[in-house]
Parts: sequence; C-alpha cells; structure tokens
Amino acid sequence: MQDSFTYAPPTGPLDVLHRDEDLLVLNKPSGLLSVPGKAVAHADCLETRAKADFPEALLVHRLDMDTSGVMIFAMNKAAQRHLGLQFERRHTVKTYEALVWGQPENHGEVDLPLIVDWPNRPLQMVDHERGKKAHSAWEVTAREASHARVRLRPTTGRSHQLRVHMLAIGHVILGDRFYATGEALQAAPRLCLHALSLEIYHPNGGERVLFRAGCPF
Repeated sequence: MQDSFTYAPPTGPLDVLHRDEDLLVLNKPSGLLSVPGKAVAHADCLETRAKADFPEALLVHRLDMDTSGVMIFAMNKAAQRHLGLQFERRHTVKTYEALVWGQPENHGEVDLPLIVDWPNRPLQMVDHERGKKAHSAWEVTAREASHARVRLRPTTGRSHQLRVHMLAIGHVILGDRFYATGEALQAAPRLCLHALSLEIYHPNGGERVLFRAGCPF
C-alpha cells in the first residue's frame, strides 16, 4: 500500500483544544504529517500550520501521519525543555483509542522490543536482540462482530509502537495501510488509531493537567 501512496492531507483550520502562554494543544487530523517530510510535496504538516497561526509554537513530540488526536506544542523555549523532559522521563500519561481486528482478551499488556525494519522502512518490527524496550497495555471497551474497540496506554513512545504491538498479538488496527491486509485493511477508510488524551505537568507551576480530543470513529 505504501508504494502507491499519494500525500493529500485534509484541509481546514486548526482544531485548537487549549492555548495559554506556555502551551498550544491541537487535535491533529488523520492524514496530516506532524512535521515536514523530506520531499517537497510533504512540506504541509501540523507543525507548519501551527506556526502559521502561532509563530512561537515549538515542537515537543509527534504522532504518526495516519494517527489523529491530541498533540501538544510549547509556546516558549522553557516550556519546550520542561515538556521534553516529561516525555523523556515518562512523566506523561498517553491514552489512545483504536478499533482492532478480531476479539482480543478483555485486557492485557504487550512487552516486545521494537526496531526499524530497514529494508521496509518506515515499518517497524519486533526484535528481541536489537530492539528498544516497548511496553503497551490495552483494555477492551466494546465489541462488534468482526472487531473490538480498545483503550491503549503506551508507557514508552516507539515509532509505530501500538500498531506493531497489536499486530504482534494477532489483532491489527483497522485500516492500517502498513500492517493490515485483506478485510482488516478494507474495514475502515483510515487508520483507526486516535490519541484520545494526554496528561502532563503544566510547565508553569507544575499542576497536573489533562487534554482530550473526542474519538472521530
């Protein structure tokens, strides 16, 4: 699927969830890059759009292009350093919502190390010898005939982590053009993975704050 991909990101104004002197919290649409790609055709991204409206906005973290949901920017260098350390030290709490193929157990954890699959990048793969530690927990919140709705809580932040972890336990995310095939790929027009909420310490004062974006699927 990735070989025939044409980048055609959605248009429309920024979906601003929160803004103050230190933070800009946006709801990223599926299909839009977080940061510019290497190709000129891939210049449009959430970071570029954010800076067009808020020139002081600074990147803190990323979401996969196909993933939607809560993405936070800093509004000054001090806030950027503060937030960056929170992500590095795993002081953030990230919750995702997804639709996965099949019927997983009611809840569980995946602890499988990941590494880039170099011949097929940007794909990632499980590698017990060279991979970096990656841990995810899941909980089923609803079931349909062919799939289940799950809440996912990654404690690490590896590239494609939730996508590969769900694949590894036999329950690929619906509409995943990289990892799904057949019915699971055709079951949705987009990757059914959404960054539902992000909890952090506010850079100014340290209060614990939670930002949320409703799931669009």
